[in-house]
Amino acid sequence: MVKEVLTGKLPIKMWLDDVEDGAMEQAVNLANFPYAFRHIALMPDCHQGFGMPIGGIMATREVIVPNAVGVDIGCGMCAVQTDVREISTVHLRKILEVIRSRIPLGHNHHKKSQNRSLMPEVSDDLPMTVVRREYESATRQLGTLGGGNHFIEIQKGSDGLIWVMVHSGSRNVGKQVADHYNRIATRLNDQMKSPVPRAHQLAYLQLDSEEGKQYIAEMRFCVKFAYASRKLMMERALGAMESILGKPFNCAPMINIAHNYAAFERHFDQDVVVHRKGATKATKDTTGIIPGSQGTNSYIVKGKGNRDSFESCSHGAGRTMGRKHAIKTLNLHDEVRKLESKGILHAIRSQRDLEEASSAYKDIIKVMELQKDLVDILVELSPMAVVKA
Repeated sequence: MVKEVLTGKLPIKMWLDDVEDGAMEQAVNLANFPYAFRHIALMPDCHQGFGMPIGGIMATREVIVPNAVGVDIGCGMCAVQTDVREISTVHLRKILEVIRSRIPLGHNHHKKSQNRSLMPEVSDDLPMTVVRREYESATRQLGTLGGGNHFIEIQKGSDGLIWVMVHSGSRNVGKQVADHYNRIATRLNDQMKSPVPRAHQLAYLQLDSEEGKQYIAEMRFCVKFAYASRKLMMERALGAMESILGKPFNCAPMINIAHNYAAFERHFDQDVVVHRKGATKATKDTTGIIPGSQGTNSYIVKGKGNRDSFESCSHGAGRTMGRKHAIKTLNLHDEVRKLESKGILHAIRSQRDLEEASSAYKDIIKVMELQKDLVDILVELSPMAVVKA
């Protein structure tokens, strides 16, 4: 399904039919980035981001680019298969109520710090300035959902079993780390008269610099924090199910995968830094998660280890319109009717909520079709009930 475009110093390999102009312009900037390696990969959910397209993968040598990771460092998905086969609508409504009482949504945080043993360790070898500054606040954000496209969803699998899925990130600590090091990178690039135009928003840090080492350490903390936060929310969501169903049930091991991070990997016989921004790892031994938009199906997948994608795949459906545009143009009645016709307990209650309506996103079925050479579908998950801010 891959298409190759030659518009810069490196090829751009795309797993989609068309790309919006803004995302393509950013991809060309990546292709001309002096430290980029081999080629740029664009997944079928690609759309314009900040500096680098969401749904993009760039491998680099010598440097790391904060904006190629993004502001929600470590954002990702987790999913658990239960041995429950049916849940009534009455029970689903009660479960959602309990989840909302146990997991703060949107800008809300826990009133008290959560168990500090769940927090990632802070390295003593480096200053980790931002993490140390934000640590106390982060202990109250642990196990909170956030807003935007983050969600908790109860789903029915094609395997006949009930699944629970959580999508969340590193909350404010991730944003603070991203913003802090992008500012530093921008200042340093200005001082060294970097060949990369500032307008490209691709300021970089040398891997062997103190600033680069500190960013990597703080980025890794945020990835671990986001995982710990998802895990805690999953435990509480499953606990809510158990409390309403009135009996214990068994669960398979949790699947977890991040989609905003940079990692040291080996590709095409070279050691490189792979930046995945809105993209997930899809090696042959990776079980991944590709969610749809609200009201559409999600997928548990197995990677195929496609070299051309840097062993990656999409992280979701991908937006077709910006949040403000969706709020302004979509019809609230139509979007609600689509969800309720499927019997889904949804989270669209006002015009503002339309920023997360399924019509604001690409068709997940087409997205999955475009990446058949990247992943195999293991389980298809149909939404039953969703919690959002």
